[in-house]
Amino acid sequence: MGSLLVAGTTSDAGKTTVVTGLCRWLTRQGVRVAPYKAQNMSNNSMVCADGAEIGRAQWIQAIAAGAEPEAAMNPVLLKPGSDQRSHVVLMGEPWGELTARGFLTERAELAKAAFAAYDDLASRYDVVISEGAGSPTEINLRQSDYVNMGLAQHTRAPVVVVGDIDRGGLFASMFGTVALLSAADQALVSGFIVNKFRGDVSLLQPGIDMLESVTGRPTYGVLPWLPELWLDSEDALDIPARRTAHDSDVLSVAVVRFPRISNFTDLDALAVEPTTSVFFTASPAEVRDADLVVLPGSRATTSDLAWLRSTGLADAVVARVSAGRPVLGICGGYQLLGGAIEDPYSVEGGGSHTGLGLLPVATEFAVAKTLARPAPTAYEIHHGSVRVVGDADEFPGGCRAGVVWGTIWHGLMDDDPARHAFLGEVAALVGKAAPDGTVSFAALREARLNRLADAIDEHLNTNALLDLISAGAPAALPFIPPGAPT
Repeated sequence: MGSLLVAGTTSDAGKTTVVTGLCRWLTRQGVRVAPYKAQNMSNNSMVCADGAEIGRAQWIQAIAAGAEPEAAMNPVLLKPGSDQRSHVVLMGEPWGELTARGFLTERAELAKAAFAAYDDLASRYDVVISEGAGSPTEINLRQSDYVNMGLAQHTRAPVVVVGDIDRGGLFASMFGTVALLSAADQALVSGFIVNKFRGDVSLLQPGIDMLESVTGRPTYGVLPWLPELWLDSEDALDIPARRTAHDSDVLSVAVVRFPRISNFTDLDALAVEPTTSVFFTASPAEVRDADLVVLPGSRATTSDLAWLRSTGLADAVVARVSAGRPVLGICGGYQLLGGAIEDPYSVEGGGSHTGLGLLPVATEFAVAKTLARPAPTAYEIHHGSVRVVGDADEFPGGCRAGVVWGTIWHGLMDDDPARHAFLGEVAALVGKAAPDGTVSFAALREARLNRLADAIDEHLNTNALLDLISAGAPAALPFIPPGAPT
């Protein structure tokens, strides 16, 4: 039937939201649709049923589409370990490490794999909805681009550009996105979508009309501000939006915001409970005072351990445990709560390290990455193998010692009985109300996806978008100077 590339004026403009909503909306129309993102840079990832690792955002988009998540939906996943180096996952499997400069020389091989993955999906689905990365007008990278306009040229997909009006500068960024592209690329950019609008849409209409008059391209709709519809995130840009309102009568859950935090979507299930207030922090005082502290996953465990000590957060965690106040560690956070951390193969720079000593466990890093699905909602993504070396009680995917819990499993709290039982124990320890056990995280996720599809149906010109998907970019779209040199 066709294809569409959803690009954005910036990162976090709403590309993921629009693709997810379109996937669910198209599925409701009986269309077999697959999501696709050629390259994702994110430390939030998921393990598919076949053991392949993909970006968490593409996983939730597949769920929205009613499709089985697979590696082809996110063939290249970059997981930053530092500002200059990323771990590369290619077609769901570890591929190697790349530096920022080295990445420029490796793009041809990654592009080949990405295009092959797209072509495979297109042969099996009616529609492929692709998500771009960052902005399509990264003119310094255009020559080797395979994620935005390079992908659009390969697939001949029409492009819609999403802009976040809440950031300001919407019309200038939309115009500039088109005007700095080459004539060939401009010929595929077919229109715009406004995201996160608050207020009276009629007040926006003069700007929309002028944008169409100067670009020759329509705006396909204006999506409203929908703060209750946060979805599984790609990166740490979304962390501030996850703080729920504080209430002294509910459990306050402080999540330590590591510099290399990963898989912080683990906390989504805690945040939906009416009896909890979840927030991310790097404040020792907030860590000391919260009812529960969570040490989440980390892409650079030993580096984040050093940061934890340098900021005083390590002392705050140890002090609260001495005072009988609960702590939970997940994956990298679990490793940090233990004792010896050995890195004999220099997975994270090598050497021997000592954790916080709050759980009787030891960690050793291996070259091979563990990718597993040990339980229906749980998954493992780690190089560090953790073993219990002292007395401890059992806990799914890990152990417990007193008021300290640790698990190597991501997604454990997505399991309703496990989450309710854990929070019940924490609530009893701190004298707060326990969850009543009625919240279903899976049901809430489905409700969010359906509400997003409702918004797509209500606020976008879906008939025009269907025509665009099936017919491709309109012929003779006007060129907007100055354009990029060819």
